[in-house]
Amino acid sequence: MLAVMDHLRQREASAHSGDACRLFHGRGGTVEGLESLSVDWFSPVLVLTLFAPWPDDTLCELEAALRQRVAACEAILLQRRYVSPARFELRSGTLPDPFVARRGELQFALNTAQQNIGYFLDIEPARVWLEQYAQGARVLNLFAYTCTFSVVAKAAGARSVLNMDLSSRSLQTGRQNHHLSQLDTEEVHFFANDILKSWSRLRRKGPYDVLVVDPPSFQKGSFVATKDYPKVLRRLASLAAPDAKYLLCLNAPECTRDEFLEMIHASAPELQFERWLPAHSDFPDVEPQRALKLAVLSSS
Repeated sequence: MLAVMDHLRQREASAHSGDACRLFHGRGGTVEGLESLSVDWFSPVLVLTLFAPWPDDTLCELEAALRQRVAACEAILLQRRYVSPARFELRSGTLPDPFVARRGELQFALNTAQQNIGYFLDIEPARVWLEQYAQGARVLNLFAYTCTFSVVAKAAGARSVLNMDLSSRSLQTGRQNHHLSQLDTEEVHFFANDILKSWSRLRRKGPYDVLVVDPPSFQKGSFVATKDYPKVLRRLASLAAPDAKYLLCLNAPECTRDEFLEMIHASAPELQFERWLPAHSDFPDVEPQRALKLAVLSSS
């Protein structure tokens, strides 16, 4: 408990910010004994995630300490990821309506009825990168999920965005996210398709100046990164405009950074590797090679 509170004292400014952030990242293994705990801030709600059981009295003690430390907290949600299905449990307070993640002036709808709440905090360095390259660009957002990249790109002045994901429900949330952020969707397209079977459609809508690929590491029956990512990589250049930029993401601990780069070189040798984006400072990890991988490439 003292270790968590000491960490939160260092994150006090973030806790008082309206922007969504991670306040404690036990999963990175940097705090011994607390690898099973994560604490996120979606103002005014604290979201606790447990990856292993905790004694009830210890959990209650933690919640009380968090409420005292984060004065703006109006509710606490808990998700036990070690059980299936991993439902969210409202431990105290009332959720706001709408319940959103805030990023500056942008807002993203959150959903407690599914395992993933709808907004990934660790991929923020990729959103920052996209802002730098989106203005005037035709952006392709593959495995779009709730279209957070699309919202960021459109807000940064993208000429158009094509979002493709297998889940029509996620894309509907993506539409909502554009409206929440007061962005028009006239040149934003949403296609609920199996990406691995949609290359001709993607080519007809292209070419694209910026291509973002952020697949699930494992989605039973539809996508397994170690097997299916190379299939995507082999097709990317055929969708791209000259001088295109590529952002390739992979959050699969079983694949190291070096192995991911080898996969890219083997499957798309025509792409020029530029750099790795740095890890988000909120997500320190004792094994950076296995943490979230964000590769920037360009057409050679």
